[in-house]
Amino acid sequence: MIAAAHSMVRKQGYAATTVDQICAAAGVTKGAFFHHFASKEALAVAAAEAWTERARPMFEMPPHTQLGDPLARLLGHIDFRFAMLDGPVEEFTCFVGTMVQEAFATSEPIRAACEASIAAYCEALAPDIEATMARYGAPEDVTALGLAQHIQAVLQGSFILAKTTNDPAIARESVTHLKRYVRMLFDQRGAP
Repeated sequence: MIAAAHSMVRKQGYAATTVDQICAAAGVTKGAFFHHFASKEALAVAAAEAWTERARPMFEMPPHTQLGDPLARLLGHIDFRFAMLDGPVEEFTCFVGTMVQEAFATSEPIRAACEASIAAYCEALAPDIEATMARYGAPEDVTALGLAQHIQAVLQGSFILAKTTNDPAIARESVTHLKRYVRMLFDQRGAP
């Protein structure tokens, strides 16, 4: 049911996704749904938590995580995210980003679960940013967490732009600008 929720919400949004649709996609009865979840909102919270776990390998498995230079790891992460921007928009957009846009003002449990998921992403990215700052320097007012949040904001914004055109090209352009910004921030205009 969690996977069905991820897929359906990314494709059509939280409000448009019904319990019946989730049950049909998951191949379960409504009784089975309500055996596991008290409500659609409870499923949404569980799905946000599962999304966080689903994203965790992004910081452990790709080849760039093994690079010795922290800036190369950071730029490699951005390249990794760029490579994901392909195919149907709903296949690369963010479940929690999609859901929080709809439910932030109407469901505190969903908003909080989405905040925790996005914060976990930023916290996982921050150590490489911190190491990059230590090695290359950075403007005084830049913080590792602040830059991680900016990276997340650009990614989420690029997903929204891709939804407006139903095409990943505009998202790729945004992520290319993000990589350029990170290089310039660390005065590495010619870096990989």
